[in-house]
Amino acid sequence: MSKHAASSGADSDLPASPGRASSGSLGKDKGIVTSDSQAGHLEDAREAKRQIGVVSATFLIVNRVIGTGIFATPGAILALSGSVGLSLFIWVAGMLIAGAGTAVYLEFGTAIPRNGGEKNYLEYVFRKPKFLITGCYTGYVVLLGWASGNSVVFGEYILHAAQVEVTRWNQRGIGLACITAAFLIHGTALKWGIRLQNVLGSIKVIIILIIVVGGWVALAGHVKLPEDEKPHNFRNAFEGTTGSAYGVVTALYNVIWSYIGYSNANYALSETRNPVRTLRIAAPLAISVISVLYMFVNIAYFAAVSKEEILASRRLVAASLFRNVFGGTAERALSVFVALSAFGNVLSVIFSQGRLVQELGREGVLPFSRLWASNKPFNAPLAGLFEHWAVSVIIMLAPPPGDAYNFILNVISYPLAIVNTFVAGGLVHLYLNRKAWNWNPPISATLPVVVFFLLSNIYLVAAPFVPPTDGQNVYETLPYWIHCVVGFGIIAAGGFYWLVWAVVLPKIGRYELVRETVIDDIDGWERNVFYKRPLNQREA
Repeated sequence: MSKHAASSGADSDLPASPGRASSGSLGKDKGIVTSDSQAGHLEDAREAKRQIGVVSATFLIVNRVIGTGIFATPGAILALSGSVGLSLFIWVAGMLIAGAGTAVYLEFGTAIPRNGGEKNYLEYVFRKPKFLITGCYTGYVVLLGWASGNSVVFGEYILHAAQVEVTRWNQRGIGLACITAAFLIHGTALKWGIRLQNVLGSIKVIIILIIVVGGWVALAGHVKLPEDEKPHNFRNAFEGTTGSAYGVVTALYNVIWSYIGYSNANYALSETRNPVRTLRIAAPLAISVISVLYMFVNIAYFAAVSKEEILASRRLVAASLFRNVFGGTAERALSVFVALSAFGNVLSVIFSQGRLVQELGREGVLPFSRLWASNKPFNAPLAGLFEHWAVSVIIMLAPPPGDAYNFILNVISYPLAIVNTFVAGGLVHLYLNRKAWNWNPPISATLPVVVFFLLSNIYLVAAPFVPPTDGQNVYETLPYWIHCVVGFGIIAAGGFYWLVWAVVLPKIGRYELVRETVIDDIDGWERNVFYKRPLNQREA
């Protein structure tokens, strides 16, 4: 393995730092100890591993974003907003936040075109206390069960298709089978898992298009309902509107849940051909298409399903549309396809999250790092996948009946708002100190867009602490602030881990925690590695 010069705090591996030019590629100004021929070999190896083009990068985002949110959240958004009109405006607001977030991650991704996403960006900007941001991010990655929400919806739609009453345990039991199957497939049969993931990704796009067409049919008045039961949701669209800050922000969380994944291509930029050009095209294209489809889908729901039925159907509003437009048989059949879409998203999420855990193991951040970093015995990150499976199962089974899905959705979306606040705040800092940091990326989100994204996320972090008005609490039995406390607890747990890993243990063991950037001899990829250097070997 070729190595950069060791750096305990200067972070020489980063593409730019105050008072120093950005290097952005292999070369002498990064202090790499290689011969010219070896550097050429590594560059060739790196380029050979770049398999992701514009189309693949676009679908990385599309497959990650379109999960179950657009099928399962519109009912909750309507209940929290109180009216069809405000509900649609909240979807527009969420779309604008997602668009601003896409621009922010586009700038960071083109400036630091490496695997890792926001971990790279946070580590680049927030360097003191040393390694604190790495510890906090570790808690964020390790303790969030991203795959649990879609597993719950998978169980609900399967039971609905089978015409079986949904209870606490049959829903979660099927959800447990869903996430376990995804874990075993990706952990033991990687190629087949990827193939299945791609097939199910295509199914979810087809379902979206069917819903859009169903909306056009309903708008033309062709619904299988008596005349007096046909929906007229666009008359007096703002009737029943609520002005609750808690209701609006919780509804926004539902929308943001539906857009999670707009930064997904940033996690694989080391594997992307011409990453700056590819990301510049793929990210805006994917989010633009998804935004248009989401608005059409919401219009379709309101065209085909009455407001009262949407509120009663909760997470089954897509099933209600299928029944009202295509009939009962189509409702059950298409409910199965929605469940398969949820399974596809579970496959996609556990695939990527397992690799984030593996990467933390490869860097030496986690205890028992060799275990988490291993690809044995099936050439897949089985240990990393298992960690995410275990946390997702706990989060899925712990909440009381009726609150499981909403708790999972909020407990994932809330820490994401905290992370995005720091990502956007870091970019504002770079803008205000552009010369000192030599910050001149190929693409700029522009200061107004970044400030909008920053303020939006500050609002999303602060507003849920405002007590809801009567009937606005998204939970049946849990306190309204529970996801806020758990969200901050997850970040704080990462901070506590940093205190033990980077402060207390080094003092007890009389060593210094050092981060180096290494370049793999096989594929030419860079990664950070932490190791323990005894204090008596400390460089002068």
